[in-house]
Amino acid sequence: MSQTEDFLTKEEEQEIVQAIVKAEKNTSGEIRVHLEEHSSKDPLARAQEVFFSLNMQETKARNGVLIYIGVANKHLAIIGDKGIHEKVGANFWNSTKELILFHFKTGNYKQGLVEGVLQAGEQLKHYFPYQTDDTNELPNEISKG
Repeated sequence: MSQTEDFLTKEEEQEIVQAIVKAEKNTSGEIRVHLEEHSSKDPLARAQEVFFSLNMQETKARNGVLIYIGVANKHLAIIGDKGIHEKVGANFWNSTKELILFHFKTGNYKQGLVEGVLQAGEQLKHYFPYQTDDTNELPNEISKG
């Protein structure tokens, strides 16, 4: 098995998906988690490529968020779409990233991602509150590449 496949158990993946569902109940924002084995690119640059390959820019309010993990390299990047970037500062995702890394340092990857997703949802709800006509525009499953 690859490091990506061994990174989380199926049960842990489902807990992260449930955290995404819960987080998105507070915001019209869309959150995705993407895992991949390795990339020689800068994590932020690679996250941007993945963001567009997953068509995350297709949300109505341009409020998608990607949490990108390069498993072998131990890379982590969090990026938001244009709609988010226009409303928040460049350091908006730092506290979420620090929370995730805190858990990653002890090998508790699932907990880091669950708490990171929930915190991202809390942060998003201030700028993109849940709307009664909100639809889930992006899949909640963890994508892998």
